[in-house]
Amino acid sequence: MNKLLKKLFKRLKKSLSSAFLSRVIYLGLRVLYATMRVTFRGIDIPISFHQQNKGVILAFWHGMILMAGFAYRGREVHALVSRHGDGELIGRVMQQFGFFLVRGSSSKGGKEALHELVTLIRRERDVAITPDGPRGPAEEVKPGIAQLARLTGAPVIPAAYSGSRLKILGTWDRFRIPWPFSRIVYVFGEPLYYQEGEEFEHFRNRIETALREVTVQADACYRS
Repeated sequence: MNKLLKKLFKRLKKSLSSAFLSRVIYLGLRVLYATMRVTFRGIDIPISFHQQNKGVILAFWHGMILMAGFAYRGREVHALVSRHGDGELIGRVMQQFGFFLVRGSSSKGGKEALHELVTLIRRERDVAITPDGPRGPAEEVKPGIAQLARLTGAPVIPAAYSGSRLKILGTWDRFRIPWPFSRIVYVFGEPLYYQEGEEFEHFRNRIETALREVTVQADACYRS
């Protein structure tokens, strides 16, 4: 009994610490965002679906997750978050932005998560996915997002952001952190649909290419 109580206390302490840290991060991001000049390009693309109450699949690289919460303009979005260690903190921060969470990844809980995401899209909800997460390789799309789009017929909308002053960390995902008082741009690409009879790998590659293209477009706004 004593060991069980210690275990429960340890879990409670970890949960409270994570909740506090996520709140601090969220408030810090709000302050950071308030200092920046922000531009949106192609924002009318996802908004046009939101106005029709049609669910979409928003896709962005794992390295851009920090500022992703500010880009959403719909009524309800469900984000796919891994069950790995960093997934808990990331998920709590996303919840601060009003995101709902779906737990799972390519390595753990993937089938259950895919089933839940299919159900959500069929109920005309939006979902957000980092298709190179949670462990990479960076900027390489895993098959799950293509499978989701194929099963539901929902469009994949690629998104990216960049900034005039940007710190890119030496992590596997090349995590991006914009500096305070910098300029930032969000870029949304054209919706991508699975085409009947299309080879699955070809569709997956189209998604990957589109994500890389919007990343280049965003970076080109501030880099010659």
